[in-house]
Amino acid sequence: TPVHIQLLGNNPNMMAESAVTACSLGAKAIDLNFGCPAKTVNNHKGGSILLNEPETIYQIILAVRNAVPHHIGVSAKIRLGYENMDNMDEIGDAVLQAGTSWLTVHARTKTQGYRPPAYWDKIASFTKLGIPIIANGEIWNSQHATDCTYQAKTPHLMLGRGAVTRPDLIATLDNYLKNNFTWQDLLPYQLEFLADNTDNQNGLIGRYKQWLGILTSGFDEAQSLWQIIKKEKNKSNILQLLSDK
Repeated sequence: TPVHIQLLGNNPNMMAESAVTACSLGAKAIDLNFGCPAKTVNNHKGGSILLNEPETIYQIILAVRNAVPHHIGVSAKIRLGYENMDNMDEIGDAVLQAGTSWLTVHARTKTQGYRPPAYWDKIASFTKLGIPIIANGEIWNSQHATDCTYQAKTPHLMLGRGAVTRPDLIATLDNYLKNNFTWQDLLPYQLEFLADNTDNQNGLIGRYKQWLGILTSGFDEAQSLWQIIKKEKNKSNILQLLSDK
């Protein structure tokens, strides 16, 4: 599977250097994150805060595009705006003029976070740029995918939390699977994840809890387990609770 590396930052030169390094390590494409709504990221002038600065977005994409080989795709991921959607056209123009290969658009502003609904129809305005547009946001099943592609006027989708919640979602959308992914199907992957002997066990447990929290959107078992595990700090206890499931 071709690996695309996503980079986040606000310094064009440093982003370009990081992109060159990523390519030297085998990255087939570079994606630039201008959509992350996390407070810590935004406070460091990264992610969606840059939607307020289309010129900075332009400079970053241009620097990366000029730094990496021509055959390496350079893409960007954005939201519909920061506090509102007033500068969507300006953002789109910056992305296009900088030479972006394709553009992924999350169908909400930063301030809307991840709260439903997703405004898929607003993504359609970016199709006039003439580059591939990838729609993202609130795609949890086949019906969502159908509705999103129709409203956004693009056949391309990016899956985030939906794919984490249901690892079979991509295959389902491609009509490869006839049966729904069950909790028992997912359980071995959770146990394998927790079996990692990394030195940062607290970080591992934290990441697992983050994953489990997302899974509560799709599995009743995850909802009940989350109530027990969310305050648990011992990995052995978590593994035992999972095994009991």
